[in-house]
Amino acid sequence: MRLLVRFLGFLFAAGTVVFLVGVAAVAGLIWHFSKDLPDYSQLQDYEPPVMTRVHAADGALLGEYSKERRLYLPIQAVPKLVINAFLAAEDKNFYEHGGIDFSGMARAAVLYAQNIGSNRRPQGASTITQQVAKNFLLTNEVSFTRKIKEALLAMRIERTYSKDKILELYLNEIYLGLGAYGVAAASLVYFDKSVNELTVAEASYLAALPKAPAALHPVRNRDRAIERRNYVIDRLLENGWIKQADADKARKDPLTVTNRTNAAHTFAGEYFAEEVRRDIFERYGEKKLYEGGLSVRATLDPKIQVMARKTMAAGIVNYDEAQGWRGASSKLDISGDWGVKLADVKSLSDVSPWRLAVVLDTSDQSARIGFQPSRELGGAVSKERPTGIITLEGIKWAKPVAGPMKGRTPTAVSQVLSPGDVIYADPLFRDGNPVEGQYRLRQLPEVSGAMVVMDPWTGRVLAMVGGFSFDQSQFNRATQAYRQPGSSFKPIVYSAALDNGYTPSTQVVDAPIEIDQGQGAGVWRPENFSSGKYQGPTTLRNALRLSLNTVTVRLAQDIGMPLIGEYAHRFGVYDELPNYLSYALGAGETTVMRMATAYSMIANGGRRVKPTLIDRIQDRYGHTIFKHDARECRGCDAPGGWKNQTEPQLIDRREQVLDTMTAYQMTSMLEGVVQGGTAIAVKEVGKPIAGKTGTTNEAKDAWFVGFSPDIVVGIYLGYDKPRPLGHGNAATGGHLAAPIARDFLKLALVDKPAIPFKVPAGIKLIRVDAKTGMRVGPGEGGRTILEAFKPGTAPPDNIGVADADGRQLLPQQQPDADRGLFRSGTGGLY
Repeated sequence: MRLLVRFLGFLFAAGTVVFLVGVAAVAGLIWHFSKDLPDYSQLQDYEPPVMTRVHAADGALLGEYSKERRLYLPIQAVPKLVINAFLAAEDKNFYEHGGIDFSGMARAAVLYAQNIGSNRRPQGASTITQQVAKNFLLTNEVSFTRKIKEALLAMRIERTYSKDKILELYLNEIYLGLGAYGVAAASLVYFDKSVNELTVAEASYLAALPKAPAALHPVRNRDRAIERRNYVIDRLLENGWIKQADADKARKDPLTVTNRTNAAHTFAGEYFAEEVRRDIFERYGEKKLYEGGLSVRATLDPKIQVMARKTMAAGIVNYDEAQGWRGASSKLDISGDWGVKLADVKSLSDVSPWRLAVVLDTSDQSARIGFQPSRELGGAVSKERPTGIITLEGIKWAKPVAGPMKGRTPTAVSQVLSPGDVIYADPLFRDGNPVEGQYRLRQLPEVSGAMVVMDPWTGRVLAMVGGFSFDQSQFNRATQAYRQPGSSFKPIVYSAALDNGYTPSTQVVDAPIEIDQGQGAGVWRPENFSSGKYQGPTTLRNALRLSLNTVTVRLAQDIGMPLIGEYAHRFGVYDELPNYLSYALGAGETTVMRMATAYSMIANGGRRVKPTLIDRIQDRYGHTIFKHDARECRGCDAPGGWKNQTEPQLIDRREQVLDTMTAYQMTSMLEGVVQGGTAIAVKEVGKPIAGKTGTTNEAKDAWFVGFSPDIVVGIYLGYDKPRPLGHGNAATGGHLAAPIARDFLKLALVDKPAIPFKVPAGIKLIRVDAKTGMRVGPGEGGRTILEAFKPGTAPPDNIGVADADGRQLLPQQQPDADRGLFRSGTGGLY
């Protein structure tokens, strides 16, 4: 008995020693691995990379920019269904354990022992807290050292942070495939839904992804993905988090995903979105753009943008088709499965309803075409092979530009198309309705151009078209293409003249002129578009209406190119204008954006306008870090709400770059250009419109810039590598650009009342003869108009006229014989 007691005592002592040694060993291991643990306190201030999102003026998503597609959601914003799905899949005891699930560790240890030598990856038993420790603070190394550190960090994290905070970090950090980080981004990428819209099946699929997102691809590994999704559904049911009926329905739901791209999400807004991206990049740099989680409210109006895109594209295509058919873009071997071969051909994604197709067979009366099949999310080509018919009606425009049929209207489809031709086609319309199964031949235009639509009062860019197709060329012709504006620059010259003594009724001689350019450069003889036709003494109004070059040159001679250069700089058209008279005719290079901005300053009464594509930028916390509207609002921050105090006032301190009365005079003259001048095509809009066309030398560019009281539109048409658009009237701004503006303004102003331009205080409206600019009295015949004059500049009852030699015909008038200007003897200029 005594021996037994001693033996038991020995065992107890030995056990105690072993226990103490074990405790010491464990303590030593913990101390050893704790020495170089990462600082977990950084989780408190963790700012993950979050995508920047750009929204249009109406809130529609315009674009997303990121390196890691992530939207950070606070745990309070994550639906209970989504939380439960991830807990069921990853850690059902999350809210009970202290960071480590010991039963799960034991199970993983048994499996590890069974798989020794099998080269299988050991199964983890990590809790959500351990995954947070690994994802944020450790590496993916498979080792006991990493697991020990992970466990130690998990326990410390649990003691420091709440369960909700840990779960919030996890749900926003995890990678869920297809470039999506966090549940919010994954919900958009896979299902194009907010997390609040997810069904049981969809939430379960997302919860299945953290283990192996690539292995659970919804297309390539569809069966395995559904199996894992259903496993999560079963765990939700087992834990009592969903009902049996919900589980049964969710298992039967198909796994349908949406291929959400990272491109512009507003149709026709690609050029605008890219310009916004460049703007943010220049302001804040790459890291802020792609990781800063900025919320950007852009100025784009999606409805106006679609109108601009539609009319600009139609104008470009109409011109291009008038030049003739250049032939198929490429050839394709149609033997075998033509669909797979056609699927590999690059097609433009932003020219809808145009579709890429291949000609399968032809006859005199028709051609059968096969359309490019779609690709599934995994990249596989769809098995569908849609086809259609192009009849003679669909190719009647396609006069070949070369060959024996050059310039002749085709009489057979086979004269234009042959099997294997890769083409574009869109539905054929007859009497405004699509003809079922029939299509019209299309070709990608060689010519291009740009359009800018702007609010003249604020500088907000409402729409921008930078070319025919962003997918074809990302070069933004609205902001990056420097082109000669031609006569659309003349309003800047006339504004300088009106500010310096001239009136709309001032007469200037329209006659041939010779200018010695000096230094051996020879003599320059500027001519009007209608060479050899001159008007003689002409009012400034009529000179602008008819776009007379010689009058503009004489004006520039009189007021001086340095002054015109100052005005051009003031309006933002040119940074520095050379002192050559040819630049008064728009020989310098500028952009559509700059021209639209300049005309905005005329339209708004002479206030400086700074164009912007962005209204406001907020950081990830909702703080405004940029806003375009710099006006001071006095009384807007009145405490306690509305208490019948004085209404808030907006204080506008913008510079006055042009006299208000001059701006109205210029507007009135530009109205005349639309009503009966080179821009008469725009008159069809039926609303008050002011504007000016422009055509450069050799007709390499065709312009129109104009405005209503509330909207400015600038357009140019031209080849990227400038070459003539044609000859004669058919290649002018009035023939090519003005009709595009007309079609756009008809759509944009359809619901707007015909409000006239506001006449500023001080302007005198006096009835004058439309041709001579002389005041007319009651009952006097001839065509008369109401002309706008500043105080003290109204015309007398008659006006001086000179003969061909410059000799005075009326003694009270003093002609400026050198320049053909007629000055009143009383000192006024008329």
